[in-house]
Amino acid sequence: MTDEKTTDHNITDKHQQRMQKMKEKVDARIDSATEERGILIVITGNGKGKSTSGFGTVARAVGHGLNAAVAQFIKGTWACGERQLLENAGVKFSVMGTGFTWNTQDKEKDIAAAKQVWLKCKELLSDTNIDLVLLDEMTYMLSYKYIDLDEVITALNNRPKHQHVIITGRACHRAIIELADTVSEIKSIKHAFDSGIKAQKGIDW
Repeated sequence: MTDEKTTDHNITDKHQQRMQKMKEKVDARIDSATEERGILIVITGNGKGKSTSGFGTVARAVGHGLNAAVAQFIKGTWACGERQLLENAGVKFSVMGTGFTWNTQDKEKDIAAAKQVWLKCKELLSDTNIDLVLLDEMTYMLSYKYIDLDEVITALNNRPKHQHVIITGRACHRAIIELADTVSEIKSIKHAFDSGIKAQKGIDW
């Protein structure tokens, strides 16, 4: 019995030592992070959940009393659960509203709609009262060359120092990735839609 207690005590001591070392490393990293400014976050990749992640951060920001705004590219006429929730919390939305380009099949109309939303984005990116801007699905607009990359980079670089920005969408341009402070790539392992399961209200949209 004594041997078992001794063994348990040794295991506990070793665990505490490991955790203490880990805590010291974490604390050191926290202490060394002294710069305070708005960050640029990119959420890209082929997996599902990029927009959802962006909206989660918007909800977190609003919960902390920050002012947030959202610009949605690509999105069409489907109801957006996040929009319905966040607008009630005072978040302003600018929505392209034309849907996917394979639905409109009208490139000129898509470009005009994208540029209209981008004009609103530029206002948001210069507004000192906005703490967080979500540019949802913007990567596609750059890939299709619907909006100018250099103009986007200039607006991001010149935004208020405290302002955070999140950009979501597949195949993010390397120039935006290089400019970003935090980049996450979401990888697709499995998707219900590939198995013939239709998109679910409240889960997929």
